[in-house]
Amino acid sequence: MQTPECTCSIAQVGAYVTQQVTIGAWLSKSRSSGKIQFLQLRDGSGFIQAVLVKSEVTEEVWQAGQQLTQESSLYVTGVVREDPRSPGGYELSVTNVHIIQIADGYPITPKEHGVDFLMDHRHLWLRSPRQRAILRIRAQIVRAIQQFFDERGFTLVDPPILTPSSCEGTTNLFQTKYFDEDAYLTQSGQLYMEAAAMALGKVYSFGPTFRAEKSKTRRHLIEFWMIEPEMAFVDHEQNLRVQEQFIEAIVQSVLANCRDELQTIERDTSKLQQIQAPFPRISYDDAIRFLQERGHDIQWGDDFGAPHETEIAASYDKPVFITCYPTEIKAFYMKPDPQRPEVVLCADLIAPEGYGEIIGGSQRIDDPQLLTERYEEHELSTEAYQWYMDLRKYGTVPHSGFGLGLERTVAWICGLEHVRETIPFPRLLYRLYP
Repeated sequence: MQTPECTCSIAQVGAYVTQQVTIGAWLSKSRSSGKIQFLQLRDGSGFIQAVLVKSEVTEEVWQAGQQLTQESSLYVTGVVREDPRSPGGYELSVTNVHIIQIADGYPITPKEHGVDFLMDHRHLWLRSPRQRAILRIRAQIVRAIQQFFDERGFTLVDPPILTPSSCEGTTNLFQTKYFDEDAYLTQSGQLYMEAAAMALGKVYSFGPTFRAEKSKTRRHLIEFWMIEPEMAFVDHEQNLRVQEQFIEAIVQSVLANCRDELQTIERDTSKLQQIQAPFPRISYDDAIRFLQERGHDIQWGDDFGAPHETEIAASYDKPVFITCYPTEIKAFYMKPDPQRPEVVLCADLIAPEGYGEIIGGSQRIDDPQLLTERYEEHELSTEAYQWYMDLRKYGTVPHSGFGLGLERTVAWICGLEHVRETIPFPRLLYRLYP
């Protein structure tokens, strides 16, 4: 028998009502009531119920339908009918079934499976309605990010994955050999974006980053994707305004374009509808006092952990900026407040509902002498960072930027318990398979 040719996808069947079409699909599940078989099919674009009536097809086609098991692949031919009871509004009256393969013992069933089992079978778990919905929402977030920056005159620039040094000056790096030199998997493209901003004005990068942190929290991945804009002639206050407009645009885009997916994952969208700029702000000083009043053992100069961020976020129904952290606990490139050099012109944006920091940003040091002092204080190699100093020697300007972690943002918007569901193949501590 000749292999059929697909007429359309499931998402397109509305254009073929009363017409016969052929769809390539997988069997999600099936049931039978004597002389009628109900086949729930998916093709990646959507789901549709195909109805196979014994009296309307040949015995060969009927037997083919009965052979199908969960995740078997097939071409199905039938007439598209409107059906208001169907989730998609249509069903297929089957005239022919062409089996591609009968799946033998598909391991993921409707019963409960443990996390380790599901992660070992992540390549198959992706086929479940919930995981497909999450990945579609992730894709929409990516589209919204690109649209936001494209519409505002930013240029996409790709920083290197292999770097000779760390952006943050930390030790949580994956080291490798670059021929005879030491190299590291990037933790951030920010420094390179600063160089690009001096050429193009407003730029952003969008790529994978790596942190060799032995962390097992629900917020952390070893490999994740970062979006890092950098803007010349932009100060701290302007930077904050861009960030809140950016988050509002992303959330509103998901609400407008992912209604079905949000329903599939049972997300409470009323909480997302409140995400509109401007966002509240609290200084680091006030945040410390707030936490102390609520019994937290924390002092000025300490960094915030997950319990502290959650406590602060619980007082707001929107993301909240925590601004002006102590200079000593922030990265070497952050610009001190001219009025209070013990703090820097920076902010972390904390998501509601306990999802923690989704954006970290700051105004950058533009004074060559001050940057040299920071090199010395942080014991950084002047040789490795010479190119970065050149940016201050040849036309230095005020500039600012920020970084957004994609997976943590997806987790918040989707209301997920753990970031492992936000990326197709998560890299976690002790998890490199599949």
